[in-house]
Amino acid sequence: MEKTGMSDLVMNGVATAAGGHYRNVRMDGVGKVEGSLEAERFDANGVLTVKGSIRVRELAVNGRLKVEGGLAAAHMRIDGIVRAEGDLSGDRLELNGICTVRGDMAFERIDAAGTFHVDGLVNAGHVGIRLFGQARAREIGGDTIRVGKTATAKWKTLLRWVYPKWHPELVADTIEGDDIELAHTIAETVRGERVAIGPGCRIGRIEYRSELRVHASSQVGEEVKSGDGNGRG
Repeated sequence: MEKTGMSDLVMNGVATAAGGHYRNVRMDGVGKVEGSLEAERFDANGVLTVKGSIRVRELAVNGRLKVEGGLAAAHMRIDGIVRAEGDLSGDRLELNGICTVRGDMAFERIDAAGTFHVDGLVNAGHVGIRLFGQARAREIGGDTIRVGKTATAKWKTLLRWVYPKWHPELVADTIEGDDIELAHTIAETVRGERVAIGPGCRIGRIEYRSELRVHASSQVGEEVKSGDGNGRG
């Protein structure tokens, strides 16, 4: 991605800049970028709106970022609030806060503490979710999926203010993976090799291949082991 002769983009205070190709982008304050951005590194501290897409190698957000297109970074760290009108993608996502994605979310690894709303699919080799508030996605897929609550979210005070009446829970139509551990999850269908349903879950149907454990406090409508042809209601 690096190109010779590229300059840095530095925005301080209240500022507006043009989109384009940069080496490094740094914003401190309140800013707007009129177009798409490509860079090696992107650091935003404050409130920033990008009237296009962002494609970078390293991204760190501390504050609030709105992207009117897609957001792609090999390593993405979000401490605060991010809204993307397109897809969110890369190698690794570290989320501490709130994320809204109008497209799909696809990474090799997702470690999320807080809450998110994804209109499309969440897909990663490893999906780790520590809930503070309600998280939603249409479908979640991964090799390993872990969902539980967190009492130590960095943005706990903000999340409580934004979602004062929301309980920590994940809501999805379908969750599918090899090794699945869920707590405080509402889903129509869960499919996996090994499935462990912890407390606070309501699952319509579970399809498993080798192992199933269900916490006494959770509700499961139907359990089907692949190959036996019989479901337990």
